[in-house]
Amino acid sequence: MGQKKEAPMSKTPNTQVKPSPGSPAARAARRAREEARAAARVAATPQPEQIIIRPLAAPAQVKQRHWGLLFSFLVMMVLPLGTATWYLYTKAADQYASVLGFTVRSEDVSSASDLLGGLGASLGGSTSRDADILYEFVLSSDIVSKIDAQLDLNSQYSIHHANDPLLSYDPAGTIEDLTAFWRRMVRVSYDAGSGLMELRVLAFRPEDAQAIASAILEESTTTINDLSAIAREDATRYAQQDLDFAFDRVKSTREALTTFRLANEIVDPNADIQAKMGLLNTLQAQQAEALIEFDLISDTARESDPRLDLARRRIDVIDARITEERQKFGAGGRGAGGENYATTIADFERLTIEREFAELGYATALSTLDAAKAEANRQSRYLAAYIKPTLAQKSEFPQRLIILGVIGLFAFLIWAILSLVYYSLRDRR
Repeated sequence: MGQKKEAPMSKTPNTQVKPSPGSPAARAARRAREEARAAARVAATPQPEQIIIRPLAAPAQVKQRHWGLLFSFLVMMVLPLGTATWYLYTKAADQYASVLGFTVRSEDVSSASDLLGGLGASLGGSTSRDADILYEFVLSSDIVSKIDAQLDLNSQYSIHHANDPLLSYDPAGTIEDLTAFWRRMVRVSYDAGSGLMELRVLAFRPEDAQAIASAILEESTTTINDLSAIAREDATRYAQQDLDFAFDRVKSTREALTTFRLANEIVDPNADIQAKMGLLNTLQAQQAEALIEFDLISDTARESDPRLDLARRRIDVIDARITEERQKFGAGGRGAGGENYATTIADFERLTIEREFAELGYATALSTLDAAKAEANRQSRYLAAYIKPTLAQKSEFPQRLIILGVIGLFAFLIWAILSLVYYSLRDRR
């Protein structure tokens, strides 16, 4: 068999040259070795099982309810807001504001009436209560009727009704409708603590707004003056009634005293008593003289002497008269009118006291009436305007941006609430 001869091995020596340690090739080799070792370490580290997360639902797609939600947004949000924007900027008429500010002032007067029962306080009243009354008056139909008769509010408020039926007044309305529109056009800011009242009057022309504000100021001044006049008239009327009552009382007491004097036939019981006491004293003096005379005669005359009998009779008459005069002052004594003398004196004193008291009350009532009349000549309450009716130079109303913001906010809230309600009911099903 033939044998295969092996080729002789090359005897050429390995001539590969190693790179130097600082060369770029050496640095690259080191990096390669480090990366290999790191890969080996990672490969030797046990790896956890890989978790595969699958989606719970398929990708969202536009469905019919989404189109319904968009349509409801357009109908409930965009359409009202767009309609309001179109109306406010194309149809709504400009409104001009006139500002007016006033307060009710009261004079602090210390008069004689304050010393006679506080009449000044009743006339002054309370400015806060007056301001409350004035606040209600400004918003009442009474002032609307009065100013309408002066300025024809119906025509002023309905001037743009054909083009702006929502924000202007319907000329076919009643006084109640005009009052309701008045409260939309006249806004009142009232501070009960300070009594300051500020009004903002709107109209479709600046001169109309100023004229209406001036008319409100005039009517309010008239109302406050009427309230003051009524208070003064009441105070004067009450003082006059008190005076009439006091006069009737004085008259009745004097008539009673006159009737007493006529019935008892005596003018002054005190003077009558003094006169009777003088008579009694005189009788007692005569009695003493008669006794002395009787003693003198009895010492020198006989029993049959007529002078003794005359002196004795004189003494008896004087004694009888003294006894009769003394009995008039006793319990059974009678006065000139036949009444008991003590009762007569008591009645006289009672009537005298009543007359004096009635005369004092009459004098007080007369002074009070004079003070009330003097106070009535003063204007104790008046209306002080700290802001005169202004004339607007530009239109600030209606406030279109604010109105649109409010409409947009409420429309969005309604749409959002209804949408949430719909999805809540859908999820429950």
